[in-house]
Amino acid sequence: MKLYTKTGDKGQTGLIGGTRVAKNDVRLEAYGSVDELNSFIGLLTTYQIPEIDILSLRLIQSRLFTIGSHLATDTLKVPLQKASILSESDVTHLEQEIDRLDEFLPALTSFILPGGSRVGALCHVCRTITRRVERRLFDMNEIHIIDNQILIYFNRLSDYFFALSRFLTIENGGKEICWKS
Repeated sequence: MKLYTKTGDKGQTGLIGGTRVAKNDVRLEAYGSVDELNSFIGLLTTYQIPEIDILSLRLIQSRLFTIGSHLATDTLKVPLQKASILSESDVTHLEQEIDRLDEFLPALTSFILPGGSRVGALCHVCRTITRRVERRLFDMNEIHIIDNQILIYFNRLSDYFFALSRFLTIENGGKEICWKS
């Protein structure tokens, strides 16, 4: 099988279930943004960070594939496959990771500017892409109802990247940059 199919040359692509949609369809904007986030997480995993955080990031990357397949499925034509369903335990995992990271962090006394360390800044890039994905998901949800677990997951995921940024900045000898109004 060739890598290129030529089926999208005229601005359309296929969903799971066979439906053809425009490449700028709300669904594609949503799962394309999920894919972009996954790529930046892949970049993040190339940094020197603790193995426990690498494992957490790899699990998140897998869940993003789960979410992408969910978003790419035309549920009016085919049912969701088990591999396309997020579980409540996925949200719980993020909450546990946030709590674990937070144990190592000083109390927040002001807003934190992105930066402080290269790895911390990259976590903030992941956080802001996560927020954009969340907005795209709400756009999509107005047209094609998606599982509420996915919306909750992305809300927690942005908090996770904030906590991870703070943790990795401090872990790597950086200094958090506080906002001064």
